[in-house]
Amino acid sequence: MALVRVAGGVRLWSTKNLGTLSRVCSYSTGMGEYGSGVGKGGGGGGSIREAGGAFGQMEAAREEQYFRELQEQQLKSLKEHHDSEIQYHEHAIQRHQRAIDRHKQRVDDITGHHRYEKSS
Repeated sequence: MALVRVAGGVRLWSTKNLGTLSRVCSYSTGMGEYGSGVGKGGGGGGSIREAGGAFGQMEAAREEQYFRELQEQQLKSLKEHHDSEIQYHEHAIQRHQRAIDRHKQRVDDITGHHRYEKSS
């Protein structure tokens, strides 16, 4: 999932649909530059954005910066989550390997010989 800025606001968009989104965005580029005033879509972006000019462009730049920072934070959070998951599973593998070794030792103790010798 990704936050994507579209006309009329922000949407949570499935990453498998990003190809579709790029095709949609390529058709919507005729609305003008962000902050240049009211677009052809009929809706305004507030009084500053509607007025256009330097203030509208500055507001659009701030909005773009906000979404870039938000996306950067989300990617950082996602990476940290995956790193945590990897670490958890690596520890689980170690615990399971110790349990396997323990059970093999018990089988060896019961049968009196060492069938499950570790190879180096």
